[in-house]
Amino acid sequence: MKNKIIIYFFWIFCIADIIAATFNYTILQWIAKPLLLPCLVYLFVNETRNANENSNRLMVTGLLFCWLGDILLMFESSNSLYFIFGLASFLLGHIFYILYFTKIPNKSKEIPLQKLLMLLPVVIFVFGLLYILYPSLGELKIPVTLYAMVLGCMLSMALWQFKKIGFNIALLFITGAASFVVSDSLLAINKFYQPIPQPGFFIMFTYCLAQYLIVMGAIKLSKNNNQK
Repeated sequence: MKNKIIIYFFWIFCIADIIAATFNYTILQWIAKPLLLPCLVYLFVNETRNANENSNRLMVTGLLFCWLGDILLMFESSNSLYFIFGLASFLLGHIFYILYFTKIPNKSKEIPLQKLLMLLPVVIFVFGLLYILYPSLGELKIPVTLYAMVLGCMLSMALWQFKKIGFNIALLFITGAASFVVSDSLLAINKFYQPIPQPGFFIMFTYCLAQYLIVMGAIKLSKNNNQK
């Protein structure tokens, strides 16, 4: 029951932050946004407390770096360096998600052609996005390129879980990672290429959905492993 309440709080804060981002309610955003990921961290830790998996620490660390990125980006308007620091925090968050995915055991040693073909759209998308953004990146060409490649790698590692673990859990990871790519891509397009309609709504909705789905997938996987 307590964990369900935490989920309700997460989505309440999510809705509040989306409203704040859409209508520029700064005070509401400063209240809601810092509370989003702590809800998921608490939920994940509480749901997996009986598991002895080192990979769970990777998930928590990834969430904490993303939370730090959320906080830093809130100060972006006062100093552009906060965007760089925020980008670096999210970069580390994605790296820890990648490390988490690599720790998921693979019973089969074979790499089917189907899996390799699934990664091709990710590569095309990342290079396509960079092609669009590159002329407008200025001094941020290297950090944004690095971030895009790590982001694509995170999605690829989520896709790699297909037929490696249960379908429902893999679907949570894949959908969550894809939502993260959509959120970050919309943010980059809006910032560096051209403004998009209602950016706050779409960026924050896909971001909250991404984090929630990834965490729920990790919780279900941990419980499944703990039952074996």
